[in-house]
Amino acid sequence: MPKAFPEEFRRDVVAVARKGEAPITQIAKDFGISQSCLTRWLKLADIEDGNRPGVTQQESAELRELKKRNRQLEQENEILRRAAAYFARDNQPKMMYPLVLDLAADNIPVAVTCRVLGFSKQAFYQWHRNPVTQRDWDDAHLINAALDIHGDDPGFGYRFIADELAVGGIAAGENRVARLCSQERIWSIHAKKRGLNRKAGPPVHDDLVKRAFTAPAPNLVWLTDITEHATAEGKLYLCAIKDVYSNRIVGYSIGSRMKASLAVAALRNAIALRSPSAGLIVHSDRGSQFRSKKFVRVLKAQQLRGSMGRVGACGDNAAMESFFALLQKNVLDRQRWTSRHDLRLAIVSWIETTYHRRRRQRGLGKLTPIEFEMIQPVALAA
Repeated sequence: MPKAFPEEFRRDVVAVARKGEAPITQIAKDFGISQSCLTRWLKLADIEDGNRPGVTQQESAELRELKKRNRQLEQENEILRRAAAYFARDNQPKMMYPLVLDLAADNIPVAVTCRVLGFSKQAFYQWHRNPVTQRDWDDAHLINAALDIHGDDPGFGYRFIADELAVGGIAAGENRVARLCSQERIWSIHAKKRGLNRKAGPPVHDDLVKRAFTAPAPNLVWLTDITEHATAEGKLYLCAIKDVYSNRIVGYSIGSRMKASLAVAALRNAIALRSPSAGLIVHSDRGSQFRSKKFVRVLKAQQLRGSMGRVGACGDNAAMESFFALLQKNVLDRQRWTSRHDLRLAIVSWIETTYHRRRRQRGLGKLTPIEFEMIQPVALAA
């Protein structure tokens, strides 16, 4: 069964095709896909945009979510019924932990109740050993939620954390969030206040590459980093992943904010396209995006090995920096970019058309990355 292309890659190809600067057959060839595949993507894009009748991805996702939720309702009904009766006894605010004790006395497992009511078993048992006031519990709940949000993206300060809490359905004023974040020293890594975050964060991985930017086969060592460029609309960020075997960019993601999700999306795209085996090394610098819990979780889930260079040592990721230097010279600095969309399409077209398929590299025997992978005796993983 053929591998599915990442959604971000599909959107970029459709956007290039819609510009109409080249025939569909040529665009499909440049991006390494079949003409029928590109035609189908254009049809699906028209459905998503409302230009053609059909079921959109959002509608399909909603149907799947409704079916899943219906299966869970029967399991949750008894706990929710009891919880409603418990909270309806009077108008005073209540903690949910005493309700867990009541349900446990009726042989309803603590783990099930905690899952349905939305908190962890560890927090319940901690309260059971040493009950606290409602205000203390509310503050602790906010702090735990703030730590989770900050752990997923260390670039978030208290304002972003307050926004994320609101999205998650947790009501808390911005001043309260600021007080608790200051109390727990939950600060953005980009904070400019004197005395805060003056040192780079600790590495979460050892340096497994040691500046040896070679590999005997594909999908053994990947390099990754993030670059940025200004447009009239604001900065655009690119996270790219490069296979040192052929210098091919095996995954990338482009966005308007330098968040951990940008690095995670690039890694997921690379994994979707290459299906690497366990043990592949993913090498980066010590940027917060690559130290985030989200990025580390993806590495562990795919059984990949993380690697990090030293602080301020550009040479520890020099092969990735050289790619960004080429991109800077050939695309980013060629003109003033008025919109992020135009710059995005220029970056995508240069990577997929010029860098991969036309630009020969002496380190590859004057072959392009695509040619080098095709003629080498070692085949890509299926």
